[in-house]
Amino acid sequence: QVQLVESGGGLVQTGGSLRLSCAASRSIFNFDVMGWYRQAPGKQRELVATIKSGGNTNYADSVKGRFTISRDNAKNTVYLQMNSLNSEDTAVYYCNAVSFRSNYYWGRGTQVTVSS
Repeated sequence: QVQLVESGGGLVQTGGSLRLSCAASRSIFNFDVMGWYRQAPGKQRELVATIKSGGNTNYADSVKGRFTISRDNAKNTVYLQMNSLNSEDTAVYYCNAVSFRSNYYWGRGTQVTVSS
């Protein structure tokens, strides 16, 4: 069973930055894609950013230019650097991993709250 553990969430003021981490219980070389999703109150979960095993990245339009996803294979960790945060970024952020056999894994989430 794969475990994904998120950390780094918290309360930040508008315009501030946070870095989220997602630590996997096994080598992230096992995963075709890893990514971050978020779910705000009353809204559906949405894609934030993904990174493929080859390094290709994809971002939601709402975060392009502000968020950066990266991976450290040696630490089995994926990061999400979030800059210029605003109130619309307030949500629970979930780490996701997809294996080469298309098995999906989710973390429990970390809360990000942006205050004005």
